[in-house]
Amino acid sequence: MRVATLLLLAVMFFVSTPALAQRPVRTPEQLKANYDAHSGDFDYLLGDWEFTATSKEFGKLQGYWSAVRLAEGQVLDEYRIVGDKGETFYVTTTLRSYNATLDKWELVGMDRGNGLQDVGTAERVGGEVRIVQKFGVMSDSPVVRRIRYYNIAPDRFSWVSDLSKDDGRTWEIDNLQIEARRIGPSRSLGSLAPARTKP
Repeated sequence: MRVATLLLLAVMFFVSTPALAQRPVRTPEQLKANYDAHSGDFDYLLGDWEFTATSKEFGKLQGYWSAVRLAEGQVLDEYRIVGDKGETFYVTTTLRSYNATLDKWELVGMDRGNGLQDVGTAERVGGEVRIVQKFGVMSDSPVVRRIRYYNIAPDRFSWVSDLSKDDGRTWEIDNLQIEARRIGPSRSLGSLAPARTKP
C-alpha cells in the first residue's frame, strides 16, 4: 500500500511539474509593463459595427458586432449574423482578458447552452491582432480557427479566418472573411458592484 501511495505521488509530481514550469516568473514591474503595453490591443473593436462576410460554407453573410470594455479592462463582445429582415441566424458572445504573466490575451466564446469550452489566445503582431481559438467544442464537429484582424482603422477593420477540422493538422485557408464598418462610438461599462460608502 505504501509503495502504491509513493508511486501515485511521484506520478502526480511529474504530471504537474510541466504545468508549473510553463508559468513564467514575472516581477511586479514586468507585469505592469506588459499590461501597459497590451491592455489596449482590442481598443479598436470597442463600439458598434455592421459587417458583411463571405463564407466558403454559407456564402454571403451580414450582421452586427458590438464590444464594450468592462470596468477592470476586459473586453466583452457580441457577434450576430442576421437575415435580410433582421432575424438572427447565429449569435456568440466572447470575453477577452489580458494575462500579463503569459503576455497574451485569453478568450472564451459563449454560445447558448454550450458552457465555457470555446477557448483561445490572442496577441498583437505589428498592426494585426491574431487569434487561435476552438469553436463548437461541445458539438459533434469542433473546429479550430486561426483568425487575423488587419487593415485596422478607426472606422473599419478586416478579418479573415483559416479553418481546421482536424485540430490544426490541416487548414482551409480564408474560410471566412469579414469587412466591418463602424456604426457606433467606442464605449465602456462601469462597475456592476461598485464600492459604496455605508450610511
